[in-house]
Amino acid sequence: MRKFLLLAIIPILSFSQDKNAAETKVSEGIILHDGGKFEEALNKYEEALKLDKNNLFALSEKAMTLEASKKYDEAINICKLAISTYPKEDIKTVYLTYGNSLDHARKPQEAIKIYDEGIKKYPNFHQLYFNKGITLVNDNQIEKALEQFQKSLVLKPDHPGSLNAIAALSREHRIISILASLRYLAVDNKTSRAKANLDSVIDLMQQGVTQTDENNISLNINEKTMEQAAGNGKKENNFSMVDVVLSMTAALDFDEKNKNKTQCEKAIDKFESIFAVLKEGQKNNKGFYWEFLAPYFIEMKEQNLTEPFTYIAFLPSQTEDIKKYHHDNAKEIKRFYDWSKNYIWK
Repeated sequence: MRKFLLLAIIPILSFSQDKNAAETKVSEGIILHDGGKFEEALNKYEEALKLDKNNLFALSEKAMTLEASKKYDEAINICKLAISTYPKEDIKTVYLTYGNSLDHARKPQEAIKIYDEGIKKYPNFHQLYFNKGITLVNDNQIEKALEQFQKSLVLKPDHPGSLNAIAALSREHRIISILASLRYLAVDNKTSRAKANLDSVIDLMQQGVTQTDENNISLNINEKTMEQAAGNGKKENNFSMVDVVLSMTAALDFDEKNKNKTQCEKAIDKFESIFAVLKEGQKNNKGFYWEFLAPYFIEMKEQNLTEPFTYIAFLPSQTEDIKKYHHDNAKEIKRFYDWSKNYIWK
């Protein structure tokens, strides 16, 4: 009896040891992948798979490295193997790699189909919606792409990629683009992408406002925007009144009383104005950006956090006044981040 038990235990122990050894190899492969040594990483995954055939960890990482190596067909085959072998395991990242590989292989419709399969199985995984959105952008289906980025944000409100995508794709609707960029800057204000979002905000805020000479300012507001602001074009995500107020506030940059203000101080005035108009228009407007993004900025103003937020958003400019504010007002900066972290998304 004891001999039988011993013989039964030995294969189990052996299997466990092989699995552990295989996963050690996979971990080594990940380090190589992160260092850009894709072929060496693939060799490690092969060693892992010899130790433990069809090890899910190894298959998942191998597929990702194959995709990074632009070996899309091989990556697709590995993803198919993983999905068929482990239908009841957590394989959401495999669906991600599968869809990405199809997209990069210029098979957008097949990629969308795979993302949809993944979304059906993992409806709370924001990355699948985001990557589906990227595929739709590449396929020039912009409105559908924006819907996916919105879904990604609802699941993960601090996802930089979704915020950046919305900001970039919505520049013709400048208030939406500005709000998305500002929210992005609340999440990331240190990278090159943060600098691009700040530059976009500054550019959009000055849109239609020019100083023609020392005493005259030209204020050009789109006729359609004026009609919508007057209530003649009610529709979802209509920020026309906010748009008009922003233009009027931007014109005040050239006023004598504001000539000595820094760019950041002028931005604070603009943000205070448009956040106030968001509050006024909240009850009579609808749409994703009114219902999801606008309340964040309305509450920010109500918490008297517009000033520290603006200095946070302008940090990529690295001007001396910005750096000084961060140095002298660490408590206010922290107060903003504490509020933002605990903000309850509607």
